[in-house]
Amino acid sequence: MLIKKEVEGGYMKRVLSLAILGVLVVLIACTNMQGANDVPRISKDELKAKLGSPDVVLLDVRAKNDWEGSDEKITGAVRMDPQTVDAWAGTLPKDKEIVLYCA
Repeated sequence: MLIKKEVEGGYMKRVLSLAILGVLVVLIACTNMQGANDVPRISKDELKAKLGSPDVVLLDVRAKNDWEGSDEKITGAVRMDPQTVDAWAGTLPKDKEIVLYCA
């Protein structure tokens, strides 16, 4: 009986540890997502008004398969790989408005 309780106790500690770890992962993920709400957004009509402006850089950041499979591309947009954003983000002009779209 004593051995069974020790085994069950160890099992319960592992389950509790995994549950706590799961909660921490969710909290961290939610914290990171809050930054996305701070990014300014524009409407389709606002973007249309900006198209062709020399002060706007338009980046298509759709996944490669989505971009290649689409017949809908905005003229003047440059496709950038969202998986390598760290490599190209620092090369963007600081004196222009940067607009990224993915759909």
